[in-house]
Amino acid sequence: MSASLSGSWDRYQTLPDAAQIFSELESGDVLTLEVLAESSFQWDSQFSAWLLKLQRYCDRNKIQLMLSGLPEDARSLHQLATAVPLLTSSNKKTFFSFNLLQSVMKGLLQWLEDFVLFLGDINLGILRMFRLRSDVRSGDFFQFLHQAGPAAIPIVTLLSFLVGMILAYLGTVQLRQFGAEVYVADLVDVGMVREMGALMTAIIMAGRTGAAYAAQLGTMQVNEEVDALTTLGIRTIDYLVLPRMLALIVAMPLLTLYSDILGMLGGGVVALSMDITFTQYVHQLSGAFAMSDVMTGLFKSLVFAILISFAGCQAGLACGRSSAAVGKATTTAVVTAIVYLVVADAGLNILYFQLGI
Repeated sequence: MSASLSGSWDRYQTLPDAAQIFSELESGDVLTLEVLAESSFQWDSQFSAWLLKLQRYCDRNKIQLMLSGLPEDARSLHQLATAVPLLTSSNKKTFFSFNLLQSVMKGLLQWLEDFVLFLGDINLGILRMFRLRSDVRSGDFFQFLHQAGPAAIPIVTLLSFLVGMILAYLGTVQLRQFGAEVYVADLVDVGMVREMGALMTAIIMAGRTGAAYAAQLGTMQVNEEVDALTTLGIRTIDYLVLPRMLALIVAMPLLTLYSDILGMLGGGVVALSMDITFTQYVHQLSGAFAMSDVMTGLFKSLVFAILISFAGCQAGLACGRSSAAVGKATTTAVVTAIVYLVVADAGLNILYFQLGI
């Protein structure tokens, strides 16, 4: 079947209804449709849109559309319009799934690359520090130590005391069924020393100190202070990251021990209100106390300190050049640090169990 076109097929004319042509094609067993143009044929973009509808109809009904009789410009424009096939619903689902998987994999690879590079820079900085060729300043270390240590005591005191009370209440409710309320001291001791003391202190420091590190370094990025240090030949890892990291590593074990003591005191307050004498509580507490439990908690606190400072400093140095980027970097630091803490805590607990500690 062939169709001959003549006259003006542009925006100033009313083009034939495509539905009528489709009905004519359906009425007969048409396998090939050839479109020809006479010498008086004139066209513009409106004809291209009409021709595209015809092409899609022919594709759906498996009709071969031959356009060799059209002007060369019209054929070229039509080929450009049909160069990419129409995206069907099944293709859309596959395309979306592929793009989602590709984005996730790309994000994971980028995160892994940034993590490894930043970890390598820190290791090189520590090596330079031991070789006495580092740009670390002792004054900065003590300043950050004060911010991470004594300045954090009030919030650690409050939350650790309350966590100890919570553990004691939970233990007392269950142990009372067996008439063994005195063993609440064992629960508080093991719970605080092995787990809650280090973990709660780490979460507090992640939201407090880790976020502060990200905000400080992010603001320095916005003000181009980091670029200025690099221009002066000062290593930013040595000058900005290592003092903060070392200060948190020193402060975290001390805060964890303080948190353990406050948690035991909080548990003692609850125990006294449950008809347990102070002497009974202290005696039971001393019997449950083990130095191995303390060391496991302190080792956790060291790992947590490294992860918190790592997440905070990395997010700060990766900050953009706007005020919104500083807020985003702070949020990223806190969320990343908490994820690191939970994963590390689970891994260490599994390791302790396998080693029988």
